[in-house]
Amino acid sequence: MALTIMEVYKILPKSNCKECGFPTCMAFAMQVTAMTKNLEDCPKISSEAQEKFSEASAAPMKLVKVGTGNNVFEFGQETVMFRHEKKFYNPCGIAVRIPASLSDEEMLKKIDKINKSEFFRVGKKLKVSLTAVEVDNCSQPDARARLASERSSVPLVLIGTNPSKMNLAVDAIKAKKPLIYKATPENIDSFIDIAAQAQVPLAICGNSLEETADLVDKARNKKIDQIALAFDSKNPAETIKNLTITRRAALTKNFRSFGYPAIVNIEEQDEEIQSALASAFAVKYAGIVIVDTTSPEALLPVLTAIGNIYTDPQVPNAVESKLYEIGSPNENSPVMFTTNFSLTYFSVAGEVERSKIPAYICVVDTEGLGVLNSYAGDKISVDKVVKTMKEQKVAEKVKHRKLIIPGLLAIFKGEIEDISEWKVIVGTENARGIPALLHQLKDKGTYDA
Repeated sequence: MALTIMEVYKILPKSNCKECGFPTCMAFAMQVTAMTKNLEDCPKISSEAQEKFSEASAAPMKLVKVGTGNNVFEFGQETVMFRHEKKFYNPCGIAVRIPASLSDEEMLKKIDKINKSEFFRVGKKLKVSLTAVEVDNCSQPDARARLASERSSVPLVLIGTNPSKMNLAVDAIKAKKPLIYKATPENIDSFIDIAAQAQVPLAICGNSLEETADLVDKARNKKIDQIALAFDSKNPAETIKNLTITRRAALTKNFRSFGYPAIVNIEEQDEEIQSALASAFAVKYAGIVIVDTTSPEALLPVLTAIGNIYTDPQVPNAVESKLYEIGSPNENSPVMFTTNFSLTYFSVAGEVERSKIPAYICVVDTEGLGVLNSYAGDKISVDKVVKTMKEQKVAEKVKHRKLIIPGLLAIFKGEIEDISEWKVIVGTENARGIPALLHQLKDKGTYDA
């Protein structure tokens, strides 16, 4: 059971020394129970108290690290079942499988695709997190693992169940700290020894949740604490149920045998099914999902879903309120305004870039709300738009006084013209219409000097 505030307070020195950074020991106890501080952060706590309560005060889910140095993927250490309760911390990683059937040349080509699998969405980089290399059917698993490790720009997962093959592969790249996938009831003892000797994380899978818990306990008894719970995708509904059960047992029941993140291996060949399953598992508690595809059309929806679910619901998804220059605008370039909701801004900016017509975008602070929501919530007004343009000194950037406003705020047109020097052009209601509008205005000579 997790400690209560009073249980933590009773073992503290109660000196209110403030050396922990908090004004009182009670305030520090509150941080410990909220899992934002550890007992060890108290400089005066006794070693006896630390040992006695370390297990009870530990995070309910272990943080697992794959890789080394700056090339590390971290998963786990989640604290809630539902995002709205607090937030999810370490985003699910996508691992792309390298089949043993591929030649070395084909493997290197696929790894190059993995390395280049990066996308930018609403100002954030989304990418494949891991390369998953099959070793069981390789004649030289050590050479295979070494070659993949040298070429891959992301950490490795080694896939296999054969102890001798896995031992060779792990030993070849143990300094890179790969994740071993996976230990089963048939090979658990050998895989525990391999993981323990190389000090690398180990994924464990039983034929049932009860057996998985027993296998995890066996690994824990051998002092292995970097563990992942492994599942397959043969029955997606059953997999999601098991992901939910293990997460709930760890977070709400403090069941230590399930206090580890999960990894799911998808073996479907159809790219659309892979994408759909990966998205479902990623948003329903998987820490790593293994897929075959490197197709951008299949990967981007999954990475987008992960990016969405792992944002902080208590922090607006907003960009800085300032004047943005798209392309290389000059004194005759178009001027428009929008809100500082990230998705709105990047949609508008992306369409302006697509038009190939440089422009200025004045971003108004709406506390991270889009156009309609900010209008309905009274977070944007004519006065605020005009004031923002003055603060950003938009008039000093251009000779003309023509302002394109969002089509959804056409009602602002008359009032903006009444209280400012700007003449209003009502824009489109959807960002995708911006390129056509800008070219239409250019053809009319609207912004000619």
